[in-house]
Amino acid sequence: MRMAGLAVAVHTSPAAFDELAAEWTGLLARAAVDTVFLTPAYKRVWWRHLGHGDLLLLTVRDADGALFGLAPLFITAQPDQGRVLQTVGCVEVSDYLDWIAARGEEEAVLTALLDFLASPAAPAWDCIDLCNIHRDSPTLRLLPAIAHRHGWRAETSVQDVCPVVDLPPTWEEYLELLRGKDRHELRRKTRRAEALEELRWYIVGPQHDLQAEIEDFMALMAASSPDKAAFLTPPMRAFFHDLARAAFDAGWLQLSFLALGEKKLAAYFNLVYKERVLVYNSGLDAGSDAGFGAGIVLTGYLIQHAIKSGYRAYDFLRGDERYKYRFGGVDVTVHRLLVTRQQQ
Repeated sequence: MRMAGLAVAVHTSPAAFDELAAEWTGLLARAAVDTVFLTPAYKRVWWRHLGHGDLLLLTVRDADGALFGLAPLFITAQPDQGRVLQTVGCVEVSDYLDWIAARGEEEAVLTALLDFLASPAAPAWDCIDLCNIHRDSPTLRLLPAIAHRHGWRAETSVQDVCPVVDLPPTWEEYLELLRGKDRHELRRKTRRAEALEELRWYIVGPQHDLQAEIEDFMALMAASSPDKAAFLTPPMRAFFHDLARAAFDAGWLQLSFLALGEKKLAAYFNLVYKERVLVYNSGLDAGSDAGFGAGIVLTGYLIQHAIKSGYRAYDFLRGDERYKYRFGGVDVTVHRLLVTRQQQ
């Protein structure tokens, strides 16, 4: 369907994640918002294990067929909202989500998408419920006004915070960013840990059995708290396995462990994308950490590794847990955008 020089096409098969992968990746490189949670690889894994409802992947092309925008959506029926359009990934495991548009063309792309959704060619829907949109997203700034032109209500609200550390060039400069008490505590715990002869930490690489390492990670994750143990349902376990493989193959996975001898004490499942470390999830055997704070020590090692690697940011992702601020995290907000269609 052609609107204002742009054509909107509908894809309803999961095969589209693979069929569009090369173009999709190229569009992300030209977009103002580019994060691992928007990649076709991540979306494919999420949909395979956690997706539900009807897939509605919308592409926006110019007259020459070049891809200028993409809205990976799905439709579900909700008791309180009717037929709801959401972005693929819209549960707690996807920290930054958005619609994708070429930089500088966001208004035209968003207009084309909403014009399509207002047309008879679109499937029936009652509201658009978009989660975890970064505060700097053009979507957050532009989409409400476009929705209002259709007579729809658009509301935005802060959904959560993501504490982020902008990394300086050196470890010593990083330590100076911390409050004195936190800096002292990190140094003290690290010294205590390094006094243990069998202490080691590592990042999983090609020499390791990735499937076995993921099982060990999830065992530590389940040991961290009853909530995390309950979170690891069979579909979620399959999701972590598949995501680890996809991220490893793409060069994004940073799965790390701190161990004392053969005993693994703490682990992080991080994603490294565009020179940013994204702290995706963690595991800790609190009863066996030898009393020095294994999780804190491993976080310190990973931040130091990130600085040495020249990464720009260490992003703790969603949640205001106290430890994130002890490592220098500064809040970035993510938002919910709810568009309600006026009843005819």
